[in-house]
Formats: sequence, structure tokens, C-alpha cells
Amino acid sequence: MKILNAFLMIALVALFTNCSKSNDTNGSASTGTPTNISITPTVATDNSGTVTFAVTADNAVSYEFDFGNGVYQTNTTGTLTYKYPVAGTYTVKVTAKSSTGKTSTKTVSVNVSAAEALIWSDEFNTAGAPDPGKWGYDLGNNNGWGNNELEYYTNRTDNAVVSNGTLKINLKKEAYNGFNYTSARLLTKGKFAFKYGRVEVKAKLPTGVGTWPAIWALGGNIDTTPWPGCGEIDIMEHVGKQQNTIFSTMHYPGHSGGGGVGGTTQNPTASTAFHVYSMEWTPTAMKFAIDGVVFYTFANSPDKPFNQDFFLILNVAMGGNFGGPAVDPNFTADTMEVDYVRVYK
Repeated sequence: MKILNAFLMIALVALFTNCSKSNDTNGSASTGTPTNISITPTVATDNSGTVTFAVTADNAVSYEFDFGNGVYQTNTTGTLTYKYPVAGTYTVKVTAKSSTGKTSTKTVSVNVSAAEALIWSDEFNTAGAPDPGKWGYDLGNNNGWGNNELEYYTNRTDNAVVSNGTLKINLKKEAYNGFNYTSARLLTKGKFAFKYGRVEVKAKLPTGVGTWPAIWALGGNIDTTPWPGCGEIDIMEHVGKQQNTIFSTMHYPGHSGGGGVGGTTQNPTASTAFHVYSMEWTPTAMKFAIDGVVFYTFANSPDKPFNQDFFLILNVAMGGNFGGPAVDPNFTADTMEVDYVRVYK
């Protein structure tokens, strides 16, 4: 009987051990951690800066791409195409995420040849007032700037200041020169203008009903060819009454005011995270994108005013025909924060 019991004990231990080993054969799979990440970049040979990435991983349901230049993108397939605006060697990091939220990362170095070159930028690395060699100001209210806006634009550092590596355009509720709000409207008029190329602005937007931040451009001939004849390119507009909806709009004769031609997309973290708002401009098309993903394309042609030099504008308005008419009575202050402005050609 003792011998039989001993054999039974050994058999049970062996069975338990085999079951345990069987349960562990999946290794990290049993913990939900992605494994065996593979990254295959394919660089276009036409000097366009285009790279196609193919990523696979066990146990992964999504992939976050850090392209090594401050731009991020997430998808679920692991396959995407990104166009680098500037040639260089980039360290691309891919984070694979499992259904349980666990992550694994892998990096790869990519050598990119791109036809575009950086021709103008402001990285906002010098603290204080915005660089006067790059930016001027529109001042006052100017009868609501044609939009019945409520703010008074100043050139005070209270309303526009560079600190900690970013430009802050501060919209404030305060009595000033007969108005109840102050803000700033910066522009490159007389300092920089360009025709065709790519504009990228990395920014985090204010929130609150009535707020109206914008990244846009006007035709350099506006003094001789008044709006809308000079043309207006709204690279990014956002209004607090439609939180997280991003607008890109073209204005020109026959399409002024509410008749502008454009597109919209949703950006769920518009006011909580930085995003790259961009426009790629050629004689035949204007492509508007967020974080490299195009959401609207406008057909350009010689009969439109978008074939001349344009200057850039950054501002935050309050109320007006688009931002209002309602304004949050509890609003006190908020900021459009800009990490950089870059123009490539």
C-alpha cells in the first residue's frame, strides 16, 4: 500500500508539472505583453521623403509611431506611410500595445532623402517678447476685425510671450481700452512671405465657449487688393462652442465669410495635447493635415488668388461671427501654446 501511494504521489506531481509547463508555453503571451516586434521601413527613391512602415508583433492590437521628429501617429494595422519634410537620419520608435494595455517598444534608424528644405522657422527658444525680426502685431479692435469680435489686441507680453520653449498667446477677460477681453494677433507681414511649400505649426489650443484660435495666412497684396480678393488660407481654426472640431477653410472672391470652402475633422485632444497642423501648397492643390494625416484637399488653379506670396498670422479671438455669439460668462483666461512654426520649400 505504501508503494502504491508513493507511485500515486509521483504521478500527481508529474501531472501537475506537465500542466504548469503547458500553461507557460506561451511565455509573454500569457501576460498580454507584445513580443517579436518587427519593423520594416521602405524609403521612396524619388527624394520625396516618403517612408512606408510595416510593423508586426505578437499580441499587439495597436501601434504608436514616433517618427523621430516630434510627430506621432497611432494605428491598428501596423502599416502606414509618412512623408518627412526634411532629409536626415531619424530614429523611429514603435510602441506595440496589447489588448490588456501592456506595451513593448523597438527602434529603427531611417535615412531619408527629401526635396524640401526649411526656409523659415521660429522655434520659440528665446524667452521674452516674440522675435521682432519675425513677428509684428495687429493692434486694437478695428471694428471687430470684420467679424464682430470682442477682444482688444495688444503687443504686451501679458498677451504674447515666449517662455519654456513655447509661444503663449493669452486671451484674458479684463477691462482694457473700452473692451472686456485682451489677446494678441501676431503676423509676419513685411518680414516673411512665401509662395508654395509646406507650413507646419505645432500647437495646443485653448478651450471655452467663445474662444477662437487660428493659424492662417493672407495674400501679401492685401494693401492693394483688399480681402477677399487677396485670398485667405485658414490652416487651422477652432471654436470653443464646437470643442475638438478643427476647420481648414479657403476664402476668395465668391467665397467670403460663411461661404468659405473647406473641410473639418475631429481632434479629441485639441486642447490637452500638442498637435502638428500643416498645409502642403502647390499650384494644383492645398492639402491640410493633422499630425501628418490629410483630412481636406482644395483644388488650386491659376484663376484663384493662391499663386502669390502669403504671410502668416497667429491669433486668439473671442466671440465674433464664428466664435460667438455666445461667450462663457465664467471664462477668465486661456492660451494657445505654440511649440514651433516651420515653413519648407
